[in-house]
Amino acid sequence: MNKALLSLAVGGFGIGLTEFVIMGILPDVASAFNISIPEAGHFISAYALGVVIGAPILTGLGSKWPANQVLLVLMLWFTVFNTLSAFATGYSSFIVLRFLSGLPHGAFFGIGAVVAGKLSKPGKEAKGIAIMFSGLTFANLLGVPLGTYLGKHFSWNVTFFMVGLVGVLAVLSVKVWMPYFKPSLESNFFKEFRIFKRLELWLIIALTTIGTGGFFAWYSYISPLITDVAGHPKEMVALAMVLAGLGMVIGNFIGAKLAEKFTPIYAVIITLVLMVVCLSLNTVLASDKVMVLVMTFIIGTVTFCLSTPIQVAIINASTGSETLGSSLNQSAFNIGNASGAYFAGIPIAMGYGYTAADWVGAAMAGIGVLIAIGIIILRKWHASQEKTNTVYP
Repeated sequence: MNKALLSLAVGGFGIGLTEFVIMGILPDVASAFNISIPEAGHFISAYALGVVIGAPILTGLGSKWPANQVLLVLMLWFTVFNTLSAFATGYSSFIVLRFLSGLPHGAFFGIGAVVAGKLSKPGKEAKGIAIMFSGLTFANLLGVPLGTYLGKHFSWNVTFFMVGLVGVLAVLSVKVWMPYFKPSLESNFFKEFRIFKRLELWLIIALTTIGTGGFFAWYSYISPLITDVAGHPKEMVALAMVLAGLGMVIGNFIGAKLAEKFTPIYAVIITLVLMVVCLSLNTVLASDKVMVLVMTFIIGTVTFCLSTPIQVAIINASTGSETLGSSLNQSAFNIGNASGAYFAGIPIAMGYGYTAADWVGAAMAGIGVLIAIGIIILRKWHASQEKTNTVYP
């Protein structure tokens, strides 16, 4: 069982590496293709769009197959197109390859989260999901800084060869360690989409999209924030990525504990409120060479407390179609990726500076808090309706 969870973590490591390393080498890719940094931000959005489209479609198409085989195919797809990304010759080819690389992301995490829950002891599902997501956080701690270093000191192409190598390891680990999962004979692609009738599901999707968008508004432009705003040399970006990654590793497991101690939705509210505070503070502290690094660690910790609770929340709201609901949350997460990078890029392009991205992030996290409160109100209303119907049939 531990090895099976580890195989999910290895896949998560590869996915986290390709998703986040682009942010560390964004100026280098922009320079190589002779485009502006906000234009290079389109590569982040293209990957996220691939996740959004691929998650429900590939999850639905794979519903009739054993989960272990679907996970293997998804990792093969991931490996091929991330390796090909290293051979991109310009803006157009790279943006297409980023889109194709993103297609298996949501389905892998969506299916993987449900599988991780099944591999865990009863009552410890959040911990199992956190182990899977630990691959993504360790990618930020170890892989992203290394990939950023290689991209800045050699070439951005080398970074994507590294991603391809991790993909090969992920394929082998899933093939060798993941046990067989019998497919559901009652699974039906179109019947599963009935969960779209549930208002709470839509609210959680909106919560994930806007709330996590606050993180990406900050993280998408962390490289110029460290160099242009704080005045550090470009070599310091890799260290900043290590600090952010260390915070994400810690925050991931804190989030699992919060989901077990409180309900997942209350854990989400606590995290988002802290995000608003931290991102707002960072607009003032980012110009200080020491404090910008301290805040990088703190923001990384706080934001990744969100990942496990919100994943558990949407699985709980998707009874009967847990895998589809889980993958939809990854779509929402990456709409947040795209929207955070896009909206934060607007004030930057208008000349307001890179700290403007933090204000955008704080605003998005604040809206997420309001949506989460709305979910609680909706649940209480449903509970009161059920009680009324029971008393007065």
